[in-house]
Amino acid sequence: MVDDKSALQVAPRVLSETADATVEASSGPEVEVSIVIPCLNEAETVGICVEKAVRWIRNQHIHAEIIVADNGSLDGSCEIASAKGARVIAIPNKGYGSALMGGIAAARGRFIIMGDADDSYDFLALDGFLQKLRAGCELAQGCRMPEGGGRIMSDAMPFLHRWWGNPMFSLLAQIWFGAPVHDVYCGLRGFSKELYQRLDMQCVGMEFAVEMIIKASLLRAKIAEVPITLYKDGRQTRRAHLRTFRDGWRTLRFFLMFSPKWLFLIPGSALMTAGVLLFGLLLPGTFFIGQVGLDIHTLLFASSLIVVGFDAIAFALLTQVLASAMGLLLSKPMLNRLSDRVTLEGGLLISAVLLGFGLVLAAYAFFRWSSVGFGALDARIFVRLVITSTTLLTLGAQIALGTFFLSILNLQRRR
Repeated sequence: MVDDKSALQVAPRVLSETADATVEASSGPEVEVSIVIPCLNEAETVGICVEKAVRWIRNQHIHAEIIVADNGSLDGSCEIASAKGARVIAIPNKGYGSALMGGIAAARGRFIIMGDADDSYDFLALDGFLQKLRAGCELAQGCRMPEGGGRIMSDAMPFLHRWWGNPMFSLLAQIWFGAPVHDVYCGLRGFSKELYQRLDMQCVGMEFAVEMIIKASLLRAKIAEVPITLYKDGRQTRRAHLRTFRDGWRTLRFFLMFSPKWLFLIPGSALMTAGVLLFGLLLPGTFFIGQVGLDIHTLLFASSLIVVGFDAIAFALLTQVLASAMGLLLSKPMLNRLSDRVTLEGGLLISAVLLGFGLVLAAYAFFRWSSVGFGALDARIFVRLVITSTTLLTLGAQIALGTFFLSILNLQRRR
């Protein structure tokens, strides 16, 4: 794995190429498989990985190439990889995703198999990936977890990753996105170059692996799991690039951004519906449930539910439009039609109606107050007027601001 900072685009530069036609197939028949290995200061293990990949290619008698996408190694990793038979590509922009983007962009194969350079994956055992890809699968996802038929050797995976992080995120991917995988984090996977181009990958950090799974699932791509064995990595003097809590939080944040329906739309709709129903029951007067009477205090909570629910629904729409414009979320025709119909003029008209009613109620409440010399009023009536007025004014203002922002996002989407 490599460091995970910085920009989206890379301009790969070839540092070296092996002349071995069996491995590179730089001239002659079409390259069937490109093995892409991201690397950052992996001198202890990258040579072993390349050696195994070379042996696997020769054992399979296929036309393939090995690409080491180097992210700025200073420990001789490039020279070792090149000497062992890889084509080394320099990727100046930092990040695990950046390295893979650059390596895949330089790949000539119809199929891509990617795996880390730390010797935790066995590059001699890639048969299952090639079989799945040749059979028509667009993404062959490695699975280290026993739930998916994989195997984790002793001390190969940290305790929190094994029993909490990986199972939790894999389950979320299954529920939220329909991903048919048990190991969303596994970095050993194969996919077709055609699918990769359709995915329009954007993430330059560790989220790259998760982005691929989510987008492929949303596209309803043909996905299959390949059980593999995870070995303890071969590093002796360097620690792993992965950081448990930092990368776990970044993955969770990415999941949340990718799931506006589950995180915002559905909860927001439920909150707003509950708020409107409760508001309707309490607006005429006290509502009794048995011996319990619900009055203006509950009405105020109902108002809050309406406002918060509306905010969540609006945020779901705005998040979807923005993420689609950025290429993070796949564009949805239904959503595009909806956002096109929510015009600035229409939103401002609805906003004006709500603001108008709110101002009328506010003026009436003020008139009632002034009629008694700004003295005491019946709280059950007066506060109902004020709560209704402020709710309408708040929704009116939010609709106006939301439609202004949506119109700006639509300009970006249509460019």
